Amino acid sequence: MAQVPEDIGCENKECIAKDECKRQVIAKNGTAREIREFGGTVTKKCGKFLEK
Repeated sequence: MAQVPEDIGCENKECIAKDECKRQVIAKNGTAREIREFGGTVTKKCGKFLEK
């Protein structure tokens, strides 16, 4: 599986890790070069999770 660049943000509002994920932070503060919604759910992280 290809690695996702660290400057891709995420706006997945249901992901269990959304409050801990650097992808959410960069999506909200405008520093992401692109915003996606990864596959996290209310019970699991997406696997493209980045620590803050």
